[in-house]
Amino acid sequence: MTSPRQPEPPALAAATAMFVEVLVVGIGTLTATVLLLIALIGPATTAKLAPVAGSSAAAGAALAAAYALGILTDRAADAALTPHRRRLRTRFFPSNTAYAQARLRLADFPVLAARADYARSRMRICRGWTLNTLALTLAGDLAMLRYSFAHRPLILTALTAFGMATAFGFYRAWRALTVTGYRKLVEQTITSTANTPVPAQPQHGPVSP
Repeated sequence: MTSPRQPEPPALAAATAMFVEVLVVGIGTLTATVLLLIALIGPATTAKLAPVAGSSAAAGAALAAAYALGILTDRAADAALTPHRRRLRTRFFPSNTAYAQARLRLADFPVLAARADYARSRMRICRGWTLNTLALTLAGDLAMLRYSFAHRPLILTALTAFGMATAFGFYRAWRALTVTGYRKLVEQTITSTANTPVPAQPQHGPVSP
């Protein structure tokens, strides 16, 4: 006798998680955009606009802009890494059809599906922040070039090195999460299929005792 299927997670919780995920990526993109703007307008204009940036209206606009930019960054990062992701997937699934079928089988087990969704959420954040970190490094370097301060070459070099190392770290995290997700999907769907009871087939002819 098979156990009853567990209830699906609430749609509101899933939507909230997706909103937070996009916002986390978008905040980084918005910060890079602001740094690039500072580099373009210079220190004097930045000082004049600073009081406006602290207003409630600016905070609301920044939140909306961060969410919109998060969507764009997520799509851009996905497009950039799609060829590599497909190569990684072919290690575990011979075709797109096999992958889609495995995803459908996993949906029959809500607990496993929820864990897979959480892993994919972390993967998407790492994917978006790989692009974000590169943009932040470039924008930060350009912004610091507009200001005069002590040890500027040293700080620029350190910032660039840190930014490139962090971007590589996010990329490696994305790759590890992607490979782990595919491997677990194979293992979970194979195990789940093997544990599914096979219906008895009608037998023809005499049955031996």
